Amino acid sequence: MDALSRPAVVIDNGTGYTKMGFAGNVEPCFITPTVVAVNDSFSSAAQPAPRGAPAKGNWLAQHSAGVMADLDFYIGEEALARSRASSTYSLSYPIRNGQVENWDTMERFWQQCIFNYLRCDPEDHYFLLTESPLTAPETREYTGEIMFETFNVPGLYIAVQPVLALAAGYTTTKCEMTGVVVDVGDGATHIVPVADGYVIGSSIRSIPLTGKDVTQFIQQLMKERGENIPPEESFDVARRVKEMYCYTSSDIVKEFNKHDREPSKYIKHYTGVKPKTGAKYTCDIGYERFLGPEIFFNPEIYNNDFTTPLQVVIFFFIQSSPIDTRRALYKACHTKAEYEEYGASICRSNPVFKGMY
Repeated sequence: MDALSRPAVVIDNGTGYTKMGFAGNVEPCFITPTVVAVNDSFSSAAQPAPRGAPAKGNWLAQHSAGVMADLDFYIGEEALARSRASSTYSLSYPIRNGQVENWDTMERFWQQCIFNYLRCDPEDHYFLLTESPLTAPETREYTGEIMFETFNVPGLYIAVQPVLALAAGYTTTKCEMTGVVVDVGDGATHIVPVADGYVIGSSIRSIPLTGKDVTQFIQQLMKERGENIPPEESFDVARRVKEMYCYTSSDIVKEFNKHDREPSKYIKHYTGVKPKTGAKYTCDIGYERFLGPEIFFNPEIYNNDFTTPLQVVIFFFIQSSPIDTRRALYKACHTKAEYEEYGASICRSNPVFKGMY
């Protein structure tokens, strides 16, 4: 059976999370944090002695340590667990702000994704990888070099993430590949115009608000309210609160009033376990449920340096696009009246925040 008869491998690498699976599946097979834990004891032993300094051990010991360093590493949730359990493991994040910074770590991460998670032979599958907008051409060259020379894949396609977001909504009744994609990632947020499936590169814009900023704002709100959360767990708790309970609101004043009138209905409770003692703790989730995502629409509540709401950014963004594409980009945007008439089915819901449209 050749590679054409097998489903392609799809790996979407993001700053915070990586989604991987096979073409044709409804959802990813695995979603794991984009992080690698490396054993520092082997890494330090594998380093050669500086020139003029006495050599520590022989070359065979250094070679063995180097081999062990290449083998003793973990990715994803297992990497986070190892780093918490042992001080010999240090965390390395290969992608920052949407761009690959450490190619050695990235190659290790791909290795585990292919062989340990997906458990497939890369020589038997075509590969679809994603990249962030405004990625340099050199990054594609490095990616292709690793995939073809290290993993010996038969074919590779690298797609821009916002184009795939539009393609995900492509159906037999809705065949448009034109629209404005607001790609909010953990480390970067881009506003990307797509016309007939092609990215208008000269009109791409980025804003200094990301998913990580939402997490940090929720963390700050809960800390100021004095919630009983272990300091070392506060960021992870805020991230889970964001993913489990946050939503966007059309009227922030009404949301405040609803929470004040019926706190038992709208206030949620989060229960966690302290990693050191194993004791359980509970915290209340209140206003931050809607105040977290609100930083995109009222950024002044979080960032004094950037105060332009997302909807205004999108308006001026379309105005700066080529004149022959503006009508189609405006047409692709849904109005409030359309939402109230047809419901949420007219647009793809945000994977994290309920009600964003």
